[in-house]
Amino acid sequence: MSFQGQAMVLAAGRGERMRPLTDTCPKPLLAVQGKPLMQHHLEALDRAGCRRVVVNTAWLGEQIEDRFGTGQEHLRIAYSHEGRDFGGALETAGGIARALPLLQEVFWVVAGDVYVPGFEFSRAASERFAAGGALAHLWLVPNPPHNPAGDFGLAPDGRALNVAATRYTYSTIGLYRKALFDGLPAGNPQGLKAPLAPLLRAAMDNGQVTAEIHTGPWTDVGTPERLAQLNAP
Repeated sequence: MSFQGQAMVLAAGRGERMRPLTDTCPKPLLAVQGKPLMQHHLEALDRAGCRRVVVNTAWLGEQIEDRFGTGQEHLRIAYSHEGRDFGGALETAGGIARALPLLQEVFWVVAGDVYVPGFEFSRAASERFAAGGALAHLWLVPNPPHNPAGDFGLAPDGRALNVAATRYTYSTIGLYRKALFDGLPAGNPQGLKAPLAPLLRAAMDNGQVTAEIHTGPWTDVGTPERLAQLNAP
């Protein structure tokens, strides 16, 4: 199966912990090192040869579309406007399911509010995933202070584990297959709100999720303090 390069950037959240900064600015547009958070992802995806990105929006979503438009010469952007269509965000799985008609069978997903300089959205990684049988492949990171218990484990053979003695934090970066979302209505026409973790955990219990550790810089930019630290001289 060939991989032509598609991704979804999650940008619909309200960013409650970032208030008051997010009262007037959506979190993906907050600046880190002189650029909107989301722009770092778009540039990395462009460098990797990704040619289509779908962005879901809700809170102040019109600002995101005004800022990035339909993309640039090589990287085209389409939008799934959950706020406009349903009055608010659909949670992660609900938002991805809503956007599936805009995506191909295999695609990247990354949250628009994490800062991960140096991460490569590798074409080789996506082609390996597409050639395999897993429903998702996740990048995990060492647990930050705000998530000491972690999220998922990692078996020696590369399977992600729902239950494990040692757990890591999900970086929000992953490769996904549309089939992971088969339990949700196609295209989510009614705007069903659905979290992602239960789908991943069920697939893990069936041995259908793989993972690897990312050891480079990674920050969940979830509070004004973390944002200030990233922008400190």
